[in-house]
Amino acid sequence: MFRKLAFLVPLFTLGIFSIAHAAGTTDTLLPGIDLGSNDPQNVSNTVRIIILITVLSIAPAILVLMTCFTRIIVVLGFVRSALGTQQIPPNQVIIGLSLFLTFFVMGPTFSKINQDAFQPFMAGNMSQQQAYTTASSELKEFMAKQTREKDLALFMDYAGIKKPDQVKDIPLRALVPAYAISELKTAFQMGFMIFIPFLVIDMIVSSVLMSMGMMMLPPVMISLPFKILLFILVDGWDLIVKSLLMSF
Repeated sequence: MFRKLAFLVPLFTLGIFSIAHAAGTTDTLLPGIDLGSNDPQNVSNTVRIIILITVLSIAPAILVLMTCFTRIIVVLGFVRSALGTQQIPPNQVIIGLSLFLTFFVMGPTFSKINQDAFQPFMAGNMSQQQAYTTASSELKEFMAKQTREKDLALFMDYAGIKKPDQVKDIPLRALVPAYAISELKTAFQMGFMIFIPFLVIDMIVSSVLMSMGMMMLPPVMISLPFKILLFILVDGWDLIVKSLLMSF
């Protein structure tokens, strides 16, 4: 479990790199700042803590859209809606499963970021600019494979950016939203396919109840056990997770 959670380190580090890069900082991750104190180092430590807390509060929301988390959690949400089981599985279970599936899928990418950017940067062998470029290039490679050309062209044309020759030349400000809407479209396509068999069961149950004259009986009370039974018989969770993994 701790090995899986360790992947968060390079992920949060990339968020720090991104914000620091946008601000145009120097080669240090969080440079010291002299606020008039006789000991600037002590003041800079306080400022570093404040900046780090700010970055960590923003980075997760940004970086969720730069991984496969969006597709996974949307598809799992469609599964729960198609089954009609209300809050079963609970939100905590869906989010937890989505996180660990994200760690599994993104594992190779996070390992490369950790090995090629984070560790050299922490060892002082690489500047902040170099670490940011290396880390972002690894994520760009992953996102570009899942991004539709039409979605990327939408943001590139709107920003007036020329078509780059290489993936690493695509700016994140265009690639991230393009990747996000591509992931949402893919997730909705998978969700539509998931809904079809359960919709057929609902239609069959409704037709049978109407033919029997039992119009006051809610069809969902009868169809729900059949949908759960179908999901168990076909080993639904295995099929869903397999489909998600194969989609990447």
